[in-house]
Amino acid sequence: MDSSSINSNSKEITMEIPSLVRLYKDGTIERLQNSPIVPPTLQDPTSSKDVVISGDPLISARLFLPNRIRSQQEGHKVPILVYFHGGGFFFESAFNQLHHNYFNKFVSVADVLVVSVEYRLAPETLLPAAYDDCWDALKWVATNTEPWLVKHGDFNRVFIGGDSAGANIVHNIAMRAGAEALPGGVKLLGAFLSHSYFYGSRPIGSEPVAGHQQSVPYLVWDFVYPSAPGGIDNPMINPMVTGAPSLAGLGCSKILVCVAEKDLIKDRGVAYYEAVKKSGWQGEAELFEVEGEDHAFHIHNPQTQNAMKMIKRLSDFLLH
Repeated sequence: MDSSSINSNSKEITMEIPSLVRLYKDGTIERLQNSPIVPPTLQDPTSSKDVVISGDPLISARLFLPNRIRSQQEGHKVPILVYFHGGGFFFESAFNQLHHNYFNKFVSVADVLVVSVEYRLAPETLLPAAYDDCWDALKWVATNTEPWLVKHGDFNRVFIGGDSAGANIVHNIAMRAGAEALPGGVKLLGAFLSHSYFYGSRPIGSEPVAGHQQSVPYLVWDFVYPSAPGGIDNPMINPMVTGAPSLAGLGCSKILVCVAEKDLIKDRGVAYYEAVKKSGWQGEAELFEVEGEDHAFHIHNPQTQNAMKMIKRLSDFLLH
């Protein structure tokens, strides 16, 4: 049931993360920051369409392609970006207005084919299911006969990317790609992580010490993965924790870590970049910071000057 359509005033709340989500005794889930679902379009300058990746479990995706590429004859191939949206693993969608508008702007700048993955969300389906869904989506891309991918996709230039929780997924998928081969000999060329949702039991950098266990990143992880071995220090949320798999195992050739100056979890992204550089990983790692901005600003306001700066940086990463 869509949270925006319910009258919850008389219902008993059993769990709440303020401004983000409420769970009610009758089983209703109210997601407080979802943006509306919108249909794909075939209008200039970008075409989009929805595809089903798997029926059981249901995994789907929205594909975005610049019309200037779609109209060209077969033979002109562009990079493939498999994208994992943010939303704390429990809200937002590949089909919502925020991400749809963002990718319309993104592919108007970058000549890439985007596969934006619709993975299952908590609490209906708890982690680690979303990681498996996204790995299955990447395998689907590697083996696919979908017409846009076949005609326009360059399978020698396959990238993964994501924002917030989606950037967390990017890390975990890149680690899996380093340990498990993709079908057809396809390899990940690169990965970008924007405002990565990483956390841990010990505050780092500018994170406040007081109230750390009541902070939103801490509460969200417990909500979406209550059975996680090690809790908030599980390597999937804290890849720098003692005993985590070596970052030298990342299965791609280059990585771009993006951070925003005012983001609460900015220092986690910087620490991740530094840990990758020190790990012995053989690829090329870069760090990109946007000053004066907060978490996922480029998704919420893709028309701004700073958002365009970030889009152009991501475009350069994918195309050069």
